[in-house]
Amino acid sequence: MPRSGGGGKDTMKLLHTIRNYMLYCGIEKDVYNALKKDAYVSNFKVWRVLHCLMTFVFAMLFLGSLSVDIMAKNKLFYLLMFVYSAAVTCLFLFVFRKDSLVAQLVIYLSISMLFLFGAMITQNQPDTPATTFIVMLLITPMFMIDKPYFIAIELGAASAVFLIWMRGVKSFDIWMIDEANVITYDFVGIFLHVIANSIRIKEFVLSREIRIQKDTDDLTGLMNKGAVTREINDFLADETSSKGLMFLLDIDRFKSINDTYGHDVGDSVIREFGAVLRDIFTHGEIVGRFGGDEFIVFIKDTDDKLTAENAAQRIIDGAAEQIKLPDGERSISVSIGIATYQGVETNYSEIFKKVDVAMYRSKADRTSQFSFYREDAGDESADGNLSSGIPFPVSN
Repeated sequence: MPRSGGGGKDTMKLLHTIRNYMLYCGIEKDVYNALKKDAYVSNFKVWRVLHCLMTFVFAMLFLGSLSVDIMAKNKLFYLLMFVYSAAVTCLFLFVFRKDSLVAQLVIYLSISMLFLFGAMITQNQPDTPATTFIVMLLITPMFMIDKPYFIAIELGAASAVFLIWMRGVKSFDIWMIDEANVITYDFVGIFLHVIANSIRIKEFVLSREIRIQKDTDDLTGLMNKGAVTREINDFLADETSSKGLMFLLDIDRFKSINDTYGHDVGDSVIREFGAVLRDIFTHGEIVGRFGGDEFIVFIKDTDDKLTAENAAQRIIDGAAEQIKLPDGERSISVSIGIATYQGVETNYSEIFKKVDVAMYRSKADRTSQFSFYREDAGDESADGNLSSGIPFPVSN
């Protein structure tokens, strides 16, 4: 007998696919969430240019309205749109972060303003079917990468407002044509947005996979030196970022471990220490292997000394407790240098020089397993055997 339930499975699969396309641009939720900031940055760059273009266009329309009678009706609206576009352009150039959620909300506001522009143009020609508004329905979604149901809500709301507005402006026959066109092109706009979104987001997926492969240390799965350097430089270049903590970590007597137990054991120690760091730093910190037995950790947006001390102690304790050498009696120890970033350094190498000094101070002074760099004295040793019970991370 044929198996039952096949149709139900096909239906569920279809519904799952539709859900993914409407909610997550055709990919799974966890993959979309990992790429969401990439989409925000892409939207930011595109709409920064579009807002510059809007500023120019509405400036020209306003100037034209001063001398052309048919345009004079919308003179005030053109002026308001010019002021709005210029103000938003300044925000995109000087205020908003590229991955800011606020920037995304402003983009949706700008889309609404463009729909309003389309409605105003249509109102000037009540005896002909709408064209400018229809064009807006088709074009504006193509410049936005986001969950398609957000655009569906935007288009649906704009279309409803437009039809209600035009009902009091146009004759019933013309309005009926507009109604049919708006509803039709509303769905077409959503469909085009879904297709364009899925294509662009899958490009992000591929780029991310290539980037991860290029930026990953093969032995530990952490970032490699190049990725760590780039990520820290990007953070330092961000004018809104003025606080940070950098750690340079070095496994003590690692050469002796290699010589005594062999390189396989040495590789195992490196791999297990990477796992210790991965378990400790789970809040968006920059964590990577610098090379050999050296590792880098960078904690963003805090320069709090107690946070640094607790993080260092957790690294020291985690390495001692979780990584054992083959004889079962010896555990590894770690030397840590710490430097604070307070908006002074402009690139990775400047702050690395400081943390390197602090780390070698820690190696030389075995009474302490971690040391802070101090500007006036070159470095400062710190007690590496804290008993504080304050959990990491600590809010600054």
